[in-house]
Amino acid sequence: MTPLTRQPLARRTFLRGAGACLGLPLLEAMLPSPLRAAPSRYRPMAKSLGRHPRSIFCYVPNGVNIMQWVPEAAGDGYALSPTLSVLEGHRENFTVLSGLGHPSSKGGHSGADTWLTGADLGAVPGKQYANTQSVDQLMAERHGRETRFASLQLSDLSGTGSAGHSHTLSFDRRGTPLPAEDRPSRLFERLFVPDDAASRTETLRRYAQKKSILDSVLADAKALERELGAGDRVKLDEYLTSVRATEQRVGRLESWVDVPKPEVEDEGLQLGMQPNNGHDRPMWIDVMMELCYLAFATDTTRVITFEWSREAGGRGGGGENHHELSHHGGDAGMLDKLAKIDRFHLERLGRFLTFLGSTEEAGGAMLDSTMVLYGSGMNSGEGGAHSPKDLPLLLAGGGSLGMKHGRHLRHDPEDHPPLANVLLGMAQAMGVESGEFADATGALGLG
Repeated sequence: MTPLTRQPLARRTFLRGAGACLGLPLLEAMLPSPLRAAPSRYRPMAKSLGRHPRSIFCYVPNGVNIMQWVPEAAGDGYALSPTLSVLEGHRENFTVLSGLGHPSSKGGHSGADTWLTGADLGAVPGKQYANTQSVDQLMAERHGRETRFASLQLSDLSGTGSAGHSHTLSFDRRGTPLPAEDRPSRLFERLFVPDDAASRTETLRRYAQKKSILDSVLADAKALERELGAGDRVKLDEYLTSVRATEQRVGRLESWVDVPKPEVEDEGLQLGMQPNNGHDRPMWIDVMMELCYLAFATDTTRVITFEWSREAGGRGGGGENHHELSHHGGDAGMLDKLAKIDRFHLERLGRFLTFLGSTEEAGGAMLDSTMVLYGSGMNSGEGGAHSPKDLPLLLAGGGSLGMKHGRHLRHDPEDHPPLANVLLGMAQAMGVESGEFADATGALGLG
């Protein structure tokens, strides 16, 4: 057994063999044991690198203890609920949205799949699963040309997951899921570690290979198109739209190869945290949110989706089984534990809002130009069922983008505008020139 007092491995530990010397990546064993459990020592920047509209979507699975979440009164003079009271210091910077949902969603464990799309996943005949474009990707199309990354997708499990149990909140124009990153160390390297000459050469080779493949696909499709009927041509055109979008993404990434990455120190960033280690869980969320903050502050991206845990999973601050508690069946003890997890999550959110609010940029603070939508795609309700109605939602920040806060906007869960109205309003605040999104009937008045 490894002694509790063991010394951490040195960061300059190397593997040597066959005449080669390879540096190890950052390993958990390189971190001092007490450090892995300690609160974050990271401190935010004094100023951002520029003022830009931004949006981040933070998702918690399994719903919440809705009885302790929703405030009793509505309007400007409402009193915070027991759960929301942990955000008292940010009261004037967020709006509580209650009663909203996705009318087309069927509920269950597909909340993350539809939270930002509003899609009926079974709407296409002959398909068990068919998603649509998520609102963050509308924003990314508008702002992606100006940043190194059009958008970032983060989660506690990498990749895309499976249909109905997605590891990502982001879906392209064809409803194809965009893979998420789950490791702080890999995310930091991707965002801020400069490429050496060999890496640059390999990156350009990889992009050239992708472009060659895409060119071949487009040529073959053009030849095939002459042999297809009208219906198949429509399907082929939808597919080619996705291929062209991929081609554009590759070309945009290629144009950034020789643009230096922002210089960011990793001091205080605990990059070795593991997403599904109950011991590391609080710090993992914090460090991922710190990296989101840095990505915004350096204008590396303006759009982020972050699924804190996938549906039917998740841990509380003490390692509690979040999903198990969401099926509480009305048990008072389980509901109390679920509310504790809800407050733990909101404390993480509050810390991020503090970072945004304390960082200056032209005309105000980062929070003024950053919209933060936080919530879940399901409501575990009074009995623990997973319903797509009356979703727990908070919208924070974005004051300079027209958002008005310090209020509770309550709607009838049985007769409400679709949540897509909120998403459309956010997209328009980001400069997306469209009056349509999913099943929206118009942008919900948030100003």
